[in-house]
Amino acid sequence: GKVPLLSAMSTPAYHIPVMLDPCIEGLAILPNGVYVDVTFGGGGHAKAILARLEGGQLFGFDQDSDALANAPQDPRFTFVQANFRDIKRYLRLHGIKQVDGILADLGISSHQIDAPERGFSTRFQGDLDMRMNQSAELSAKELLATADEGRLHKILGMYGEIKNAKTLAQAIVAERSVKPFTTTEGFTAFLKRFAPRGKEFKYYAQVFQALRIEVNDEMGALEELLLSAVELLKPEGRLVVMSYHSLEDRLVKSLMTKGKFQGEVEKDFYGNLLRPLEPVSRGAITASEEELALNSRARSAKLRIAKKVGK
Repeated sequence: GKVPLLSAMSTPAYHIPVMLDPCIEGLAILPNGVYVDVTFGGGGHAKAILARLEGGQLFGFDQDSDALANAPQDPRFTFVQANFRDIKRYLRLHGIKQVDGILADLGISSHQIDAPERGFSTRFQGDLDMRMNQSAELSAKELLATADEGRLHKILGMYGEIKNAKTLAQAIVAERSVKPFTTTEGFTAFLKRFAPRGKEFKYYAQVFQALRIEVNDEMGALEELLLSAVELLKPEGRLVVMSYHSLEDRLVKSLMTKGKFQGEVEKDFYGNLLRPLEPVSRGAITASEEELALNSRARSAKLRIAKKVGK
């Protein structure tokens, strides 16, 4: 979960984890188990997991090299700088084929939002970048310069849930032939013409979110992570996922309840659901009123917990 601890004026801080206790409880930690925090970030969840491990091991994944600075100096902890979609491959390199629990806190860290040069936020002037992995090929300005109208329409509509996605996609294509988009402030100035009056900032945030999801292939990465988690978890092992966007939550819910992302559920000869995971929580868990008062980032958070079926 992700909220700057300090005001935007001070140095960018990592965030207070959203729903920390339910996340940790959801993992049902075994003191000697093997756990993976696939969104290490500021290390808030990792510290809480390590506090409950005795002989166990924790791996922390983060594709952002900035996160390494938060890695605890602890023999039980291993930092892996990689996209969580490659979790199976990297764990295998460390000799791990099965784990007791996997935690994913999706969305973006406030550290990334608060670093102006990363181009994630409409609040700062900066380069239109938005790559979580700084060595990736595709940046947001590259995407805006090269994607055709159809692709832009789809990205803005699906990932930004923008009502006038088609109009905006057409306008981007027309505008870029005259002048390419390079900075966050240049792009938001352009967006102002299309934003509903009085709701400009929400509109900018939705557009930025849409670009960020596409630049980082977040939906593709999440599908791969979820399918890998099913394979990696030991019987009774826990999968704990916090999402901040309806599309992410839909994927997580489908896999936990149906065992697949699309199509009808499958049943065995006796009519029992065939699914590798079983939800532990009824529906999604949301933040308490107290937490919402302290942490606006918790507002859109949905937490789902499942365990691997089998003995």
